[in-house]
Amino acid sequence: MKKVVVIGPESTGKSTLSEKLAAHFNTVWTPEYAREYIDQLPRLYEQHDLLEIAAGQLALERQQAAKAGNVLICDTDLYVVKVWSEHKYGDCDARILNQIAQQQCDLYLLTYIDLPWEEDPQREYPDPEMRTYFYNIYRDIVMQSGAAWTDIRGSYEDRETLAIKAVQQLLENK
Repeated sequence: MKKVVVIGPESTGKSTLSEKLAAHFNTVWTPEYAREYIDQLPRLYEQHDLLEIAAGQLALERQQAAKAGNVLICDTDLYVVKVWSEHKYGDCDARILNQIAQQQCDLYLLTYIDLPWEEDPQREYPDPEMRTYFYNIYRDIVMQSGAAWTDIRGSYEDRETLAIKAVQQLLENK
């Protein structure tokens, strides 16, 4: 089974793209566990919550992988937890970093910031400078990951076309 991770800044169409890719390739996708976790918190999230979020993301990914066919689509991976932890708290728990060292990805789809910002109570950085800042961080991560990656830009339709082509190429190059 191949693993494809959709990664990028907030409000760049990751969930929409993940769902469409899963439908196109007749497989399942792993949503972002942090959304569910934070929705259930009676307070703002804190750094220690990131360990629970990381564990939940990995558990959800394992659960979905058991249902997947030849490809699993993931709306995020632990790099996102690392980026948020370092940005918001100045560091990242070594246990999360150890899990990152063990995670595997065959293809990253890096979503660009050219879609309009959509307001959401869990989103924190709507200004263009911060969106660019986070895009650059994720670009550096995927470039250094050792995995294949594709830059995903344009309209929702353009993004879907680019992503399908990239995943198809991955599956054909078994």
